[in-house]
Amino acid sequence: MKIAWGTILTLFAFILTGPDVYCETLTPKEILVHADAARGNYEGIKWKLHISSVEGGRQQNRRLDVKGRGNDFFAMLTAPPKLRGQILLDVDHNMWFAKPGLSKPVPVSPRQKLVGGASYGDIAATNYSEDYEAALMRYEMVNGEWCYVFDLKAVTKKVTYDRIKYWVSKGRLVGVKAEFFTVSGKKFKSAVFEYEHETMILKKRRPFISKMVIKDLFLEGNVTTMTFSEPLLGNIPDSAFSLHLLMLRTI
Repeated sequence: MKIAWGTILTLFAFILTGPDVYCETLTPKEILVHADAARGNYEGIKWKLHISSVEGGRQQNRRLDVKGRGNDFFAMLTAPPKLRGQILLDVDHNMWFAKPGLSKPVPVSPRQKLVGGASYGDIAATNYSEDYEAALMRYEMVNGEWCYVFDLKAVTKKVTYDRIKYWVSKGRLVGVKAEFFTVSGKKFKSAVFEYEHETMILKKRRPFISKMVIKDLFLEGNVTTMTFSEPLLGNIPDSAFSLHLLMLRTI
């Protein structure tokens, strides 16, 4: 796995100087580095994810165990029973799906729908600082705090969204709101984020995502809620992200 040392140095500088001093000198990319850190970890992290979706009045639920390291992740569905054992593996922007009885893992797109408004790529840690070109549009107040408003345009096709309008808290340096667009410029869903958890980043406690609520902008009432458990830090072995070992699971 590739480690972005520039990302780590940016986080280290933030911790040494404190948010009030450092934020005034941050570039858009550096701001996104901090927002990314609140939705992933470069050393190794585990959490449980509950996805509850309402579509056309019908409710569906999914539960997953997720392991992440850097921008790679391994996720296994644990509920409902009929989907238990299904696996998603993402390594260096390449994603595969596997399940018991399948002859071999199959490549999938992070844009593919998992359930409701949640796509496969929504499970992964964000890497907006590397995957998107960011332009600062303006500042806006959201729920009582000033936010940077960024226009993010994808620089690779291996991402979940072509374009994102992204609100990042100036004080906390976490993403609080997003709108997602197709390549043709059509806005099709929005999301808000909560950070009730904390985790250690370079020996300092920082906010970590606890909830993501996604709304379908075409079909009113269609809402998907992703609830993240308290994250557990720890070493994740290379074997967790091995496509070869994933193939053995399907035999």
